[in-house]
Amino acid sequence: MDVYKVRKFGDAVEGNRYPGRGIVAGQSCDGTKAVIAYFIMGRSVNSRNRIFVERDGAVFTEPFDVSKLEDPSLIIYAAVRNFKNHLIVTNGDQTDTIYDGLAEGKSFYEALESRCFEPDAPNFTPRISAEAVFGDDGTFRYRMSILKSADAEGNACNRFGYDYTPVCGVGHFIHTYEHDGNPLPTFQGEPERVEIPDDIDAFTNEIWNALDTDNKISLYVRYTDIAGGATESRLLNKNR
Repeated sequence: MDVYKVRKFGDAVEGNRYPGRGIVAGQSCDGTKAVIAYFIMGRSVNSRNRIFVERDGAVFTEPFDVSKLEDPSLIIYAAVRNFKNHLIVTNGDQTDTIYDGLAEGKSFYEALESRCFEPDAPNFTPRISAEAVFGDDGTFRYRMSILKSADAEGNACNRFGYDYTPVCGVGHFIHTYEHDGNPLPTFQGEPERVEIPDDIDAFTNEIWNALDTDNKISLYVRYTDIAGGATESRLLNKNR
């Protein structure tokens, strides 16, 4: 097994109807951009009834049809937020937990100590999170975390953290589920290595086209110029 192998995103999800929610973080091939991507999928009517909305640099999930909204507790949240030089992206309301923790002087991991997996038995959906931190010297680093159940009963939470030094053209991809199932099997192992091109449109289309047509809902991709801070983003919603 080649532990340094970097695959195209499409190869990483090939044949997988339901990786769930997923985060990619890394660096563009030319080394000038910090890259994050976040997508959501859904199987139920409630989960599929969502769109991404971008406001003032933050990204939120919102109901597409308010009349069909059932339980908003685990599906409506801020997915992407900025705190000073930190860019936060998560699959739930722990985005706000990290934001508030950073404001209190805590680290990314310290802020997440108060959280665990989602209370949606029997799936116990993992909470996946990432942050990119930009330095004054024109560099950045990124981190990822997954909080998941230690057993099938949800009796304890296992916490995994990953710190990365950016490598040109390499991203790390973490998602909530290994594949479709009842209950849904939790993601296993380390974040997967995937290629990140220089072109934001190419990467956006690659991710969107690779996700299962029936289950994909929304995708957000942001490229941030590491030296100057300028951002470029793409947002796609299946519900329009």
